[in-house]
Amino acid sequence: MTKDQSLTRLLTRRRALLAGAAAVGAAGTAGLFATVAGEEPIRPAAPAAGPQARRALKPSAYRLEPLTGYGPPRAAPRRALVRRAPFLRVSGRGRTMVLTFDDGPDPRYTPHILDILHEYDVRAMFFVCGEMVADNKELVARMADEGHVVGNHTWSHPLLTRLSRGRIRAEMERTCDVVEETYGERPAWFRAPYGAWNRATFQLGADLGMEPLAWTVDTLDWTTPGTRAIVDRVENGAAPGVVVLSHDAGGDRSQSVRALRAYLPQLLDSGYFITVPERKYR
Repeated sequence: MTKDQSLTRLLTRRRALLAGAAAVGAAGTAGLFATVAGEEPIRPAAPAAGPQARRALKPSAYRLEPLTGYGPPRAAPRRALVRRAPFLRVSGRGRTMVLTFDDGPDPRYTPHILDILHEYDVRAMFFVCGEMVADNKELVARMADEGHVVGNHTWSHPLLTRLSRGRIRAEMERTCDVVEETYGERPAWFRAPYGAWNRATFQLGADLGMEPLAWTVDTLDWTTPGTRAIVDRVENGAAPGVVVLSHDAGGDRSQSVRALRAYLPQLLDSGYFITVPERKYR
């Protein structure tokens, strides 16, 4: 099969997955978002209808460094919320930041997040759970079409440090398979649920061709602290090279959606370039 034929098949598969999803992408968000101070719930989006080999990485290829920010671009110091966990540091040059969303896709909240990112022409990373992908394939296809990066967050979101190597691999590998089916390629990035890493997760992730990525700024949105609190954590933690952790599933994520609507244009107006990291090998 030629390269052009392969590309045609990939695009056809994505279009097929997107075929019944107009209700997801077309549910405009303009009227759904209250002011940051308000806490009216986001109206859930309407549900949609309806192996290629990768070169394994050696564990030594991990570029894990302490989760520290590079300092804000402005003179006034800002304290970033730091979570001590492994992560692949993003370049701190300029004002580059990365937005990441875990646990989805969820048909109630992920479409709104994608709508906001599309409105501002911003790319993000989605660390998906395989069991969520299996029920919402059209959303992962949309992520692919709109240029977002999809990473592996295991199949069922277990605490990996309590599992055997065989079960850890099964959680990762099964998710790689469903991501490849819906996204068009196997994930290049992996994030351990709860930020719980051990030697086995690093080694098995490398065997499956994935690099680890954690975060520098934790919005703690899963605690539903209020939209304003989430916005403040992102704005106070903003700095070149920062990786922001939010969630688009796993509970009521109305606050997360409203917060993104508030802080994303502010980050862009402040001169930040919101992008996704390039995968590099040593």
